Amino acid sequence: MKAQAIAPGTWITIALALATGLAWSANAGGMRDALRENALDLVSASSHASSSPRIVVVDIDSPALRQYGPWPWGRLMLARLVDAVIEAKPLVVGLDMLLAGEDRLSPSAIARRLATQTARSDLAAIAGELADGDLELGHAFERSQTVLGAVLTDEPEPKFRASAPILVRGAPRLLRMWSAKAAIGPLPQLARSAAGVGLIVFENDPDGVARRVPLLALAGGETAPGFAVEIVRVAEEASTLVIDGAPPRLRIGGLVAPLGVDAMLRFRASSPGVWPERTLSATRILEGRFDAAAIRDSTVLIGSSAPEVGILRRTAKAEAAPTVQIEADAIATLLSGKVPMRPSYLSFVETAGATALGLLSFGASLRLRPARGLLVVCALASGWAAAAVLLLRWRELLLDPAGPPVVALSLFALCGLSAAIQTERRERRLRQRFEQHLAPAIVARILARPNDLRLEGESREVTALFTDIEGFTAMTERSQPRELIALLDAYYQLLADIVVAHGGMVDKIVGDAILALFNAPLDLPCHPQRAVECAVALRDATEAFRERPQAQALGLGRTRIGLETGFVIIGDVGGRRKLDYTAHGMAINTAARLEAANKELGTSICIGPVAASRLPPGLVRSVGKLMVRGRSDELEVFEPLRL
Repeated sequence: MKAQAIAPGTWITIALALATGLAWSANAGGMRDALRENALDLVSASSHASSSPRIVVVDIDSPALRQYGPWPWGRLMLARLVDAVIEAKPLVVGLDMLLAGEDRLSPSAIARRLATQTARSDLAAIAGELADGDLELGHAFERSQTVLGAVLTDEPEPKFRASAPILVRGAPRLLRMWSAKAAIGPLPQLARSAAGVGLIVFENDPDGVARRVPLLALAGGETAPGFAVEIVRVAEEASTLVIDGAPPRLRIGGLVAPLGVDAMLRFRASSPGVWPERTLSATRILEGRFDAAAIRDSTVLIGSSAPEVGILRRTAKAEAAPTVQIEADAIATLLSGKVPMRPSYLSFVETAGATALGLLSFGASLRLRPARGLLVVCALASGWAAAAVLLLRWRELLLDPAGPPVVALSLFALCGLSAAIQTERRERRLRQRFEQHLAPAIVARILARPNDLRLEGESREVTALFTDIEGFTAMTERSQPRELIALLDAYYQLLADIVVAHGGMVDKIVGDAILALFNAPLDLPCHPQRAVECAVALRDATEAFRERPQAQALGLGRTRIGLETGFVIIGDVGGRRKLDYTAHGMAINTAARLEAANKELGTSICIGPVAASRLPPGLVRSVGKLMVRGRSDELEVFEPLRL
């Protein structure tokens, strides 16, 4: 038995399926990752811990900078702010800023600088009596549990020393941990006064959104904790950090956070509407206009939302989030005990899911009708997305909810497009073939309703237009068959194009005559006028056609036209072997008689009284009355006025 050949369209569909799979697997331009991350942004519900009263942000905002001076503030002012916060007895205080180098703005620092520049020993002696910002700030830190910030750098710096030991059990695989040559930390005397130092660094995703903060990073080969980790460690009163497990985990006192392969924390971003609930302006703190109970036993972060400070990042919920609010979100995520994680095996699960959904989508496009296939594919895509949401809510697993469904839907759409192109090509071939025998309007209806090829009869008002070639019989007797057929082909094509352009349909061609109908099978407004305009165009076009050498050689006569309006019975007539969509009625007979009357009247276009009565004034003129065979009364007939 001969194997059935695969249709070209099927090969196109298979090629599209392979191209879709390769594009998804290759992650061209990072589109797959961007799609996954944006989808996870949508399905990740904001943690209630983000607005918990346990976290308070003290904001050095623009009003504070206007009132107390531009940034950077001197450390005496920072010491005053920290002292005011400490008076309210917070659990831990974190400064989202880098306090590197000596304070250049305190009186003692200014005096020492002047003494060096002027070589005056009296100024050096006075410096010891003046207020020292670094000293005052260090004293403030000693009065509380304080965490300071550090940043990574590729410049040579002193080796970073963590505030607490980091113990490693086993051999955890942290293959993509953020790494730099060194870290810039706070002034050593400030670091010694603080309870901890953590990294205040961010790395945006390729789409420019900050979604992660480092739990751990490498600074010159030394493991350094992130700022959020160090805040939680101090709050938990943990003396060490422990890395263990497979997949690796970070133990922070009684809390456990998955490390993944990059030791990053995907925090739950909060919206700007949440921030006021947990934020106090530094102005209120400095002026003592706040409720100390709002801070007592809370984690307090001091940072700035002022645009002039320039520490703003785009997050999943905000276009410009201050880093201090991001750190608050990271701490809230850690404290919630529900840390989103993305184990390496999820990539294989997503690839398998995309493959399975793609194959099912491909099969649905080939086996099912489009509407049913779309329902099936949408159900599969929705099922995958729902499963991803449930895994995130129940197990905190970051399974891509959008990638595999998009692959399935894209593949189904591409297959549908391929099928539509093939259908359109078949339809075009069918239309071209049928339009050789039927009017284009009838072909369109057949293609629109292929299961209803027989057009039911109806009573409809139409304008019938008949044409005839004068002296056609004599011309056929003196013409060669091939030359005559070639001339008639060009002649009928010309007439058919004009009829269709005016909204009519060529009902039939009989000999040298054409019957055209206006207002059938579809409604055509102002059909009598459209028919008259068509008649005038036919007359002018056929007269020009007669000037062609081929027409002159055969002696083509002028074209006579008759038309009339009236109700007719129209529809399919015939049997199973042959159907003819045609019209029957007095208007058809009258139009044929009026066409013949042109010879008697000396006109080219003869219009019946009903059609003439439907025309705007001044479009036609009367050419007399005549008796028409088949009618018992005289008819007044008209011809178009030449404009």
